[in-house]
Amino acid sequence: MNVLFICSQNLYRSPTAEAVFSGIPGLEVSSAGTNAGAETPISADLIEWADTIFVMETAHRRRLQSRFGSQLKTKRLIVLDIPDLYEYMDPALVSLLKQRVTPHLKLNPTQAAALT
Repeated sequence: MNVLFICSQNLYRSPTAEAVFSGIPGLEVSSAGTNAGAETPISADLIEWADTIFVMETAHRRRLQSRFGSQLKTKRLIVLDIPDLYEYMDPALVSLLKQRVTPHLKLNPTQAAALT
């Protein structure tokens, strides 16, 4: 499964999510930002690649739907409701990501063990 995490600048939240979930067997993980100046700007290629897309805020979902609406029809798009209050790898952010993302991934015991 290909999982894409999206925030605004691709500096803190989505790269943290990518780091946290990248070690899980069977998952390919990437991250991007919706803003033009993002470290890795979102692209049509990334949308095409992803099976599941997690966005940090509702505003990110709106931006994606505005730019890539037709490409999103076959994608799982999940809003995590995680505000831009955290630094990269902040323990509170890591905990919140695990709590909100994991139920959507349907991990087997081996995959779940990689998160500990």
